[in-house]
Amino acid sequence: MPSPKDTWKATWNSRSKRYQIIIGTVIMAAIIYIIPLFFGYLQKRHGVVLNDWLLARLPPHNVSVFIFGLIWGMALLIIIRTIKNPSIYITFCWTYIFIYIVRFVTLSLVALDPPRGMILLADPINSAFYHNAVITKDLFFSGHTATMVTIFLCLEKRTDKIIALIAAFAVACLLLVQHVHYTIDVLAAPVVVYTCYRLTRYLLCAADK
Repeated sequence: MPSPKDTWKATWNSRSKRYQIIIGTVIMAAIIYIIPLFFGYLQKRHGVVLNDWLLARLPPHNVSVFIFGLIWGMALLIIIRTIKNPSIYITFCWTYIFIYIVRFVTLSLVALDPPRGMILLADPINSAFYHNAVITKDLFFSGHTATMVTIFLCLEKRTDKIIALIAAFAVACLLLVQHVHYTIDVLAAPVVVYTCYRLTRYLLCAADK
C-alpha cells in the first residue's frame, strides 16, 4: 500500500486533481472570509418566527458540549483520513463549496428569526471565528447538520461511515433539543447536501476523463 506521501504526490502530479485542490482551496478560503460578513448582515434583518410543532413540544436544554464534541470529533476524523487520502479532501472541499453557494441563496431568500426558547451555542472556536458576535439567524438550512452529513458522505471506510452517520443524526437531534434550528432547517440539510455531493462526484469524474 502506498504511503500518504506517495498518494499525495501522485495526486499532485495529476494536472486536473492539482487544479481541483488549488482552486477548491482558494474558493473555500474566500467563503470562510465572507461567512462572518454575510452572517452579520443576516443578524440585522427582520424575519418571521415559525410555528414549529416539534419544538413546541420539546423543552429546550443546553447541550452545546455534546454538539461540538461530536462536530469537532468528526472533523478530526476526516482530517486524519484526508492526510492519508487526498481524494477525500477534494470531494469534501468541492461539496462544501456547492453547499455554501446554496446556503447563501437560501439564507438570503428565507428570512427567519430564531425559534422560541433558543439557547445560544457555546463554542470558543466558533466564537473566535465570528469575532464573538452573536449569530442567531443562520437558520435555513442547518450548517451544522450539513457539515456532519458531508463528512458522512465523504468518508470511505464502512466503520467511519457508521460512526459519522450516528454522529450526524445525534447532532441534528441535539440542535432541536437546544432550539438552535427549526425542524425544517435540519430536515432540509441532508437533501441539499446529498444533491451537492452527487453534483460534485459527477463533475470531478467528468474532469478526470
